[in-house]
Amino acid sequence: MTLRSSGDAQVRNADAPWSSFDPIAYVDHNYRVLQAEDAEILHIIGDHFGGHFRKQGVGPVYGIDVGAGANLYPALSMMPWCDEITLFEHSSANVEYLEGQVGSYGGNWDQFWNALCEHEAYGSLELDPRERFREVVKVEQGNIFGLERFGGRWSVGTMFFVAESMTTSHQEFRLGVKRFMRALAPGAPFAAAFMEHSKGYHAGEQFFPACDVEEFEVRTSLEPFAGNFEVQRLKSAAGVRDGYSGMILAYGWRRNTDAGIPAV
Repeated sequence: MTLRSSGDAQVRNADAPWSSFDPIAYVDHNYRVLQAEDAEILHIIGDHFGGHFRKQGVGPVYGIDVGAGANLYPALSMMPWCDEITLFEHSSANVEYLEGQVGSYGGNWDQFWNALCEHEAYGSLELDPRERFREVVKVEQGNIFGLERFGGRWSVGTMFFVAESMTTSHQEFRLGVKRFMRALAPGAPFAAAFMEHSKGYHAGEQFFPACDVEEFEVRTSLEPFAGNFEVQRLKSAAGVRDGYSGMILAYGWRRNTDAGIPAV
């Protein structure tokens, strides 16, 4: 099946051929070299997570990266602070890629870890990142819309380029954000990244849908679930690929109670 981003017909998440996602081509195009936008993200979330966990007491910390895809750096950003990290991913092709990275991840990811280590909170840690990754990371196949069955299990979470990059439907975009946030425990720190005005994207030969969002849609989707949070458009002008106008990063903490949103 070939999908198109143009026209009025919606392409919903269930319509996309996720098993045909090419993680090797995706990594080669997006993460073989550390891009300026990702470096900016790492700087911000390093401050956010490092600052949060340095103030916390001891106790088990469970992290989740929702829609991990073929991107390891959100997990790397949580790794020092977590007893366990779940890479939650729908695509069978991406699940296979992630499972192959757990034992010893590729050398291209070293530059992302090194960027995090520019922060004293990370750089002062005496750990072997590959050994730590192997110890704490597990891969679980699942659909973002099924996260509600877990309740608020996780004490820190990330969701990078997922809710707006899996559908053209704004309804499904908002539901994806809701499911992510409700998977987090009250007070959990989070970070989520979004493509601004994305028209869809390729992973290898296959085209995948995207939902056209900007800062307003991101902020309003998060407001019921995040009590203290920031939404900002990245300053970096370099585009990783055609078909979007920028990147948006949101980060903060999960509310203790949701603001007027039904439980389902």
